[in-house]
Amino acid sequence: MQIDATPPPQHSPFSTDQVEALYALPFMDLLQRAHAVHRAHHDPNAVQRSALLSIKTGGCSEDCGYCSQSARRDTGVPRGKLLELAEVKVAAKAAKEQGASRFCMGAAWRGPKEGDLDRVIEMVRAVKDLGMEACLTLGLLGPGQARKLAAAGLDYYNHNLDTGAEYYDQVVTTHSQEARMETLGAVRAADMKICCGGIIGMGESRRVRASLIAQLAGMAPPPDSVPINHLVSVPGTPLADAPPLDPFEFVRTIAAARITMPQSFVRLSAGRQAMSDELQALCFFAGANSIFYGDRLLTTDNPEASRDVALFERLGLQPV
Repeated sequence: MQIDATPPPQHSPFSTDQVEALYALPFMDLLQRAHAVHRAHHDPNAVQRSALLSIKTGGCSEDCGYCSQSARRDTGVPRGKLLELAEVKVAAKAAKEQGASRFCMGAAWRGPKEGDLDRVIEMVRAVKDLGMEACLTLGLLGPGQARKLAAAGLDYYNHNLDTGAEYYDQVVTTHSQEARMETLGAVRAADMKICCGGIIGMGESRRVRASLIAQLAGMAPPPDSVPINHLVSVPGTPLADAPPLDPFEFVRTIAAARITMPQSFVRLSAGRQAMSDELQALCFFAGANSIFYGDRLLTTDNPEASRDVALFERLGLQPV
């Protein structure tokens, strides 16, 4: 696919070796360092809340090993059509009333067709009319599409690197990580903000996790938002039987992201449904300052908003 921009420029503030050395620190030392960086750049008691809506579910042509929406496997997720504008307006209004400040919309495509993109642009404008930030994840963008989205007022485009470059072909084979980087370059060239992170717990080594963090931090500038997803094992996917990840390793990843990307929002994303309140509190201390808010993340469960409100009250956290 031809893209209308080059990948984001890279710099190397942290090598993979240096990030891996962070992971290897005694846990309390790592948390102390990460929290000091977090406190120096952010309000340590403020957490940004985003809502996520699947505007087109299932039937994706790609073979991402973690995803329940691939048409290549049977996971029980039905192939849906693009939602109507009225449905999106109702969901966005409800998310705002529950306290979300950003509304993210995701579509299960390799990339959007022009006719579909025009309909999605109407959704972006509707979200903006509510006074919310708008974010999209639509897959790989074609020539001119990033600029069309920017002209519509889109704030953020999400396109994750998923995993370290050396492990990528173990997770996805129908497109390359380089293609994702080209889309991110187009988004930057259109003066939109980047939301880009990855998924851990897919059977990768600590070295691969360190490589992913180094790649993200090496973007110039780093992503504005960095979602850190914990694999949600979905029956029927190739990664359904991935070995469980040590919860402290997840916290270490949050801490490494905060230290290497001090200005970015670091978001607790997929997998939060299975996390205890205590584990989430550790993540907030380590530098996470954003969550997805609401009871669904595309096709997987997320903690109910009422649980999050109660947790925020217990921890003295305020929404951004």
